[in-house]
Amino acid sequence: MRRSLPPSTPASSDSGAFSRPSGDLRAAIRSLAPYIWPHDSMETRVRVVLAMLLLVGAKVANVYVPIFYKHAVDALTPAGGAVPGVNAVVAIPLGLIVAYGLARVTSLIFAELRDAVFATVAQRTIRKVALSVFRHLHALSLRFHLERQTGGLTRSLERGTRAIESLLRYTLFSIVPTLVEIALVCAILWKLFSIWFALATFVTVMGYILYTFFVSEWRIKFRRLMNDTDSKANTKAIDSLLNYETVKYFGNEEHEARRYDGALQSYEAAAVRSQQSLSLLNVGQSAIISLGLAVVMGMAAKGIVDGSMSLGDFVLVNTYLLQLYQPLNFFGVVYREIKQSLIDIESMVTLLAVDREVADGPDAKPLEVDGAELRFEGVEFGYDPRRAILKDVSFTVPAGKTVAIVGPSGAGKSTISRLLFRFYDVNGGRVTIDGQDIRDVTQASLRASIGIVPQDTVLFNDTVFYNIAYGRPGASPAEVERAARLAHIHDFIMALPDGYQTTVGERGLKLSGGEKQRVAIARTILKDPAILLFDEATSALDTHTEREIQANLREVSRGRTTLVIAHRLSTVIDADEILVLEAGRVIERGRHADLLAARGAYAALWARQQESSQGSTGDPTPLPGVLAPT
Repeated sequence: MRRSLPPSTPASSDSGAFSRPSGDLRAAIRSLAPYIWPHDSMETRVRVVLAMLLLVGAKVANVYVPIFYKHAVDALTPAGGAVPGVNAVVAIPLGLIVAYGLARVTSLIFAELRDAVFATVAQRTIRKVALSVFRHLHALSLRFHLERQTGGLTRSLERGTRAIESLLRYTLFSIVPTLVEIALVCAILWKLFSIWFALATFVTVMGYILYTFFVSEWRIKFRRLMNDTDSKANTKAIDSLLNYETVKYFGNEEHEARRYDGALQSYEAAAVRSQQSLSLLNVGQSAIISLGLAVVMGMAAKGIVDGSMSLGDFVLVNTYLLQLYQPLNFFGVVYREIKQSLIDIESMVTLLAVDREVADGPDAKPLEVDGAELRFEGVEFGYDPRRAILKDVSFTVPAGKTVAIVGPSGAGKSTISRLLFRFYDVNGGRVTIDGQDIRDVTQASLRASIGIVPQDTVLFNDTVFYNIAYGRPGASPAEVERAARLAHIHDFIMALPDGYQTTVGERGLKLSGGEKQRVAIARTILKDPAILLFDEATSALDTHTEREIQANLREVSRGRTTLVIAHRLSTVIDADEILVLEAGRVIERGRHADLLAARGAYAALWARQQESSQGSTGDPTPLPGVLAPT
């Protein structure tokens, strides 16, 4: 019966395209806009509108605070030197003071409500962008991940997602409100007094903003250098800790400490330069603000002397300036944070600009498996165009049969497994399953049809149950236990103190090589694929463990299309066909006995391995075959 595998899961709205901002604030906001104002979420849009209304309300209330303050001061000021009556002192200022307090409280309440309402939007945006980058990282080719260092990669993702929140908060709730407040204050000063008050305020503000802009732009290079050196230091630390045993084997703790300290010294130098430039920025900002404040207050004092302004007007001007310069002073911090956030986001979203290299075609369809016949037809491939790895490789694995590929190291055996999983696309020829070119089907359906037991099984730092269930997430405990029994690891698991809930440690280091291989077999059994791939699955094990694991593999592969990549010839003597790969070409093929009789490359390799086995163990008996003849 023809079986259709599920198509690849389409990217949901959580994984929308996020374009690279290239350090441009407007480009970054445009990139975030689809997340902030999504077409498929009315709730998010309502929250954004409500947050903007609360923002306007907070600024209007804030602008009225100095006005109430002015009237209260004027009400308390004696007219013509007369002592005001008791009733006037109590009745008139009391209402203004209450209004002053209410305006301040209202402004604060609106601001807090705005943050509370918008928090969901901000965090959801962060989640969606982070998910988009995470999905893209998994969609990138194996080449990218082999060339990248995981420490620097995770650091870029961490800083980038954190920077998104800073960018949204500072842009929407600091820059825009501050500019609106500046415009309102200048208009009020012009209307109440004269254009000179408004002009002096405006010149001060513009001088402050321009100074902040140019100095902050100059400081960007120090921040970039800090990020680079921080990533390098973090990468060295992670690499060293991941290779803890190797460090101990060679006694290189001090060597690792020196490497890490060298990276920290570079970060230290960059951080010092960044702090020194920040101090220069702060001093200049304070000087501009102080000069502007002195000029405007001097003008107000002159107005009081000549009688054109009251004491309340003096207080009003002073309060407006202090109230304006407070967010303006913060504006310098905001600008720096925005520029730093753009740098951090740029580092993260640069990852999105990396070409996937291997991607589903626009008309890719799910793989339909009907027997699972596997064919390599004239395959040519090289990781680098200047050096070919596979040269005109052709072979067929009939449905339900077993084919083994052997050969010396560097012959291209493992490359075949990577091409089968489509980690890379072939440079020439094609790979088919039941006549379907794997480049024309979805990668998810292709990989769902293939199960692998690799040479080096790397497990997640989670429970044994999780690692087995990884073969089919969502499998029931009974199904996981059944797979473990078939892999002959159930009894071992139950003997552990925590059973299936035992944590296996980083990369599964708490388990032995044989135990990890059995976990790999169990999760492959649970996956229930149509095609099995054994890639040097037992070459790193001792003879006794290897025999036990191979017995498990024989059970798993019965009746399935199986491709075995092996170095030890004794493990594949029962295969339906054996291919000898050398320098990227198939130089011999046939069954074990026929190849020995031909006295070619296979026979020579067999003889060398038998001599080596006898010399090292004194046991001339070859290992039994892993796969039953069909």
